Amino acid sequence: MDQLTTDLDQLRLASLTWGPTADPAAPLAVLLHGFPDTAHTWRHLGPALADAGYRVVAPFTRGYGPSGLPADGSYHVPALMSDVLELHAALEGDARAVLIGHDWGAIVANGLAATEASPFRRVVSLAVPPFPAMNPSRGDVARWAGALARQATMSWYIGFNQLPGLPERSFDKLVAHLWRQWSPGYDAADDLARLAASLPTTERKAAAVGYYRANSRPWQLPSRYRHLGSAWAVGSPRVPLLYLHGEDDGCLDARWASRVSGKLRQGGRSALITGAGHFLQLERPDVVNARILEFLSEEAP
Repeated sequence: MDQLTTDLDQLRLASLTWGPTADPAAPLAVLLHGFPDTAHTWRHLGPALADAGYRVVAPFTRGYGPSGLPADGSYHVPALMSDVLELHAALEGDARAVLIGHDWGAIVANGLAATEASPFRRVVSLAVPPFPAMNPSRGDVARWAGALARQATMSWYIGFNQLPGLPERSFDKLVAHLWRQWSPGYDAADDLARLAASLPTTERKAAAVGYYRANSRPWQLPSRYRHLGSAWAVGSPRVPLLYLHGEDDGCLDARWASRVSGKLRQGGRSALITGAGHFLQLERPDVVNARILEFLSEEAP
């Protein structure tokens, strides 16, 4: 594992890398972490993709150290999508590139999968499906309502993260609780230590919480990102997409996973991973890596 620094329009982006990062002859794989996590969440998948011939880049996304705080202060999803597009261009990625995201990284990956200008040939999202897949369909309203009711209680932290100051002051206890709730039985001690090193100050903690606050304030989106629109919220994937969800996920009800397959374009599919919660790439790396490598190999890199 190595490290890479890339200067983007609004911030300096730090990334963990595996494989021949400096060789543009190798296809690019961009891996996006979520909350409350860091690029180290890809410590199992990164080497596996490198062994398969990819140059793997896992950025610490906006606000997560050692990446910088964005000059424009935006943590909106289109801003995160723009960072990925800039990174792809800076690293001379091409049409062979693939994108993999977990949690907030999955939201960004799903958004780019639905964007016509996206350069990624295949996308994998973990733990958060494309949002249109969560909409009710005819004859399915009762099951949808049941999942929605349980989800409302599971998503209490979203409202909590809107409160001024309190999430930052209680951040360490909050994130430790979320890891226990979201991936029951998983020992997150190493991951929490890495998170603490990435977000050591109140300003940094506010950046991580800022993803949730920005999502509830779309009118504050800077104009430079508006061309990316609302594809992340309402768009369906335009490229083949693999969706993976942990059966024991305490963050997002596993019933949402069963709604995904029928709403993906040809070549896309979904799978429920047994023995895993929200952080499935850490809990069942053997199964998750195999699923992803199989999906990506269906078109030669």
